[in-house]
Amino acid sequence: MSKSLKRVRAALEAAGAAIDIRETEGARTAEMAAAAVGCHVDQIAKSIVFQRQDSGDVVLFLTAGGRQVDLEAAAALAGGPLARADAAVVRSQTGFAIGGVSPLGHLSPIRSFMDAHLMGFAEIWAAAGTPNHVFCLAPQVLQELTGAEISAFSS
Repeated sequence: MSKSLKRVRAALEAAGAAIDIRETEGARTAEMAAAAVGCHVDQIAKSIVFQRQDSGDVVLFLTAGGRQVDLEAAAALAGGPLARADAAVVRSQTGFAIGGVSPLGHLSPIRSFMDAHLMGFAEIWAAAGTPNHVFCLAPQVLQELTGAEISAFSS
């Protein structure tokens, strides 16, 4: 088991959350993940990492799989202009490679926002630290575990 997957499993265990981690043939994209677990693409919680251009702070946006982050709305929430974080920043801040970034189990605390659209589902799926592993939780539980602010920032 990879270190990244172990960190996600440990975070779920520490929170007392039910652990439903599944290995897939590939879940690098929301479409691939949805096909692998048999759910609607919007039930996939994509972890999109941005970096504030003025401060360098990293911000995580948990976005429904079929939607895109509205950069202006996201920047307003984050308090400054944003750009996509590069692979090195993502890895150093979260401990995960792009394509497997989990919403929890990060190396460093990260300010997070959660797409309000995700709250309309009974269960959602997110990356479990690798491009081949996903886990399932109720969106309310994921929001509690991550401390993400529920917001409207996607279209």
